[in-house]
Formats: sequence, C-alpha cells, structure tokens
Amino acid sequence: MSYTNLDLVNECDSFPYYHSDPNLYVASISTYYELRVESHDYALGYLLPSVAEIFRNLPNWDLNDNDRTLTLTGGNNASERSDFIMKTFLAMKETRYFKVLEKWRDELYPVYGKDKELLFNVERCASPLLGVITYGVHLVAYVMKDYEMKFWIPRRARNKQTYGGMLDNAVAGGIASGEGPFESLVRECGEEASLPEDLVRSKAKACGTISYFCIRNERAGGETRLLQPECQYVYELELPEDVVPKPGDDEVEEFYLWSVQEVQEAMARGEFKPNCAMVLLDFFIRHGILTSENEKDYIEIVARLHRRLEFPTL
Repeated sequence: MSYTNLDLVNECDSFPYYHSDPNLYVASISTYYELRVESHDYALGYLLPSVAEIFRNLPNWDLNDNDRTLTLTGGNNASERSDFIMKTFLAMKETRYFKVLEKWRDELYPVYGKDKELLFNVERCASPLLGVITYGVHLVAYVMKDYEMKFWIPRRARNKQTYGGMLDNAVAGGIASGEGPFESLVRECGEEASLPEDLVRSKAKACGTISYFCIRNERAGGETRLLQPECQYVYELELPEDVVPKPGDDEVEEFYLWSVQEVQEAMARGEFKPNCAMVLLDFFIRHGILTSENEKDYIEIVARLHRRLEFPTL
C-alpha cells in the first residue's frame, strides 16, 4: 500500500471532526463516557463504555449512565486525586484485566483543568484508558552534507510493545509531570541518541507544537479503540557531520542517515510511527520541502497538524 501525506495525517488524527461529518462526530461522542472530576463540570477525556463499566461501584468514582459521565469524586486537590487514581489503577493492574496496564512505566503524566491548573497525575500507560491529553517532545535531527539535507532516522526496537520495528524521529518521548518540554528533550536526547547535553542545549531550536486526536489500533499495544489526544512539542537540531547519534537504551535498534527522498519514500510505505510522520510533515512544511505546488492537500494538512483538542490543555 502506498500512503499519501493526507493518509498519514488521517492515520494519526483519526477522531472525526464535527465540521467534516456532524453525524459521525455526534455518534462517536455519544458512544463514549466523559471523564470529569468533582466540582469541574467539563470533560477531561473520553472513555470506552467497556472501560467505564469497570469503574462502576468503585470507591471515589461515580458512573452516570444517563449523562454518560465518569466522575472522580474523591480528593480535594491534585495530590489527593492522584492518590485515588493511582490506587484504582494499581488494583486494576493486579487483576490483569487491561492489557495496556502490562506496560506499567512508573511515570506520571499530568492532566490539567480549564485554568491550566494541575488536576491530577496518572500513570503513563493508564492514560489511554481515560482518554486524557498527553504531552511529548519530538526532535528532528539532520546534517547538511555536500549541500544536501540528510536526516538521522532511528528504527524502534522490534520487541517494543508499541509500534515495534517502525521508524521514528531522532528523539521522542513523553513529558513527565513536573518536567518542562525542553528539559524533557535534553533528557531524551541523552537516553535515546547519546547526544551531548551541551550541544542540545545550545543548538536545539523550538519549532512550536503539533496536536492530533488518535484512535489507537493494535500497533499501539493493548486494547484497541482507546482514545489518545496528544500535543507534541517539536524541536529541530542541525548536527555537525562528526556527531553521530547512537542508541543509548534498548528502545532503538539503529540509526540511518537518509536523504529527503529516502525519508519520503519510507513515509509513503507507511514505515513511520504515525505521530512521527506528522512531525516530519511539519518539518517539511516549515522548510519549504512540502509546498502548495507539490502537495494537492497542502491546506488541509497544515490545518490538521494543529488540531484544537476537545479538552483543556496546558
């Protein structure tokens, strides 16, 4: 199968839009349960009915079938709410009911309210069950060799539970609660690509964000159809020719140094992790590689890389 650039966007930003198909959007929304916390009368995420049902009659949770809401009723502040949520998911982990919880990371992701206040933290692997927004960093690393731009492209370890064996951006990772985007980037650059900290701090350029609303499939690992809205902080780094990224952990098998054409051909074959393809499209647009002259879906692609999400963001 050959993927167009819009196909790549559709694969990652897969939750329907109201203006594109109101009936499908309303039908999708009515399928899920809204996640809320007590005294905050708005949605923080969407849960599958099969997931929401597991919370029925649990302490500190209220499942309302008429309003189709799941509300955390325990806790008056972020610390107390986080504690109740952690206890709930630790108990679920012991039952082995959800496969996605088998990837327990001991890493907390933040969830924010309308006033950008921290409402609670949730274990990273549990976040898709609640359908809350998560945040990450992605770095595109490249070199200029003989006046040609070439990209450092890693292949994910084939035994990874999520998107194993697929191609990735040079560095990518989630932002843990209490960690800023740039500090997260510096940490991930050392862990995943063995890049010198001083180089990253002095040369990495912040290039905005991309956002999308993904419906998880089997390649993401664990249960399918879970919702995963995400915001990724995007960076780029031009590396000297003598700096070669090397795997710093067991998440990457190897790095390739590829031309623009080689990267685009791999994207067309669907070899990239979906959100990594989005980051590369954003880079190509920013650098004039992808333009309205060579991409018939240019306007839609540009818009879809920056989706306004349904839930409060930082």
